[in-house]
Formats: sequence, C-alpha cells, structure tokens
Amino acid sequence: MANIKSAEKRAEQTIKRRARNMAARSKLRTAIKGVVAAVESGDQTVAAAKLKDAAPIIDSMVNKGVIHRNKAARHKSQLNTRIKEMTAG
Repeated sequence: MANIKSAEKRAEQTIKRRARNMAARSKLRTAIKGVVAAVESGDQTVAAAKLKDAAPIIDSMVNKGVIHRNKAARHKSQLNTRIKEMTAG
C-alpha cells in the first residue's frame, strides 16, 4: 500500500476508474455481440435495428475515452459490412 497520502488517493481513484471502464467496456462488447448474433441468425431487419442501437453506445465509449475513435469506426464499419453482405449472400 502507498505511504503518501496523495498516492493513497491515486490508488483509490485508479480502482474506481478501472471499475467504471470495465463496466463500460462490457456494455460495448455486449452491444457488438448483439449485432453479431443477429447477423448470424440471418434476420437482416433485426441486425440493422441492433446496429442502430449499438452505434450510439460505440460512439459514447469514444467520448468517455474507453476506446479510440478509429477502433469505434472500425467496429461500426465491419458490423455494417456484415449486415450488407446478408442481402448479397
């Protein structure tokens, strides 16, 4: 444990921040998995609706600093591509 008061405070803040980030990251992964599951089920309308729900969650994770904006763009792009491939396939 830290010996200096400021280091103790930092340790507490780190624990709180880590818990918040883990919860946010879990919410992000759940939203992405929902879209992937809908794509794999084969229902395009449900998949598109899930993506519409997931996109703001992905964007909010960027604003919270949980993920980089390029990663968010990559996720949205890949999910959108998978949904569009459903009509072609």
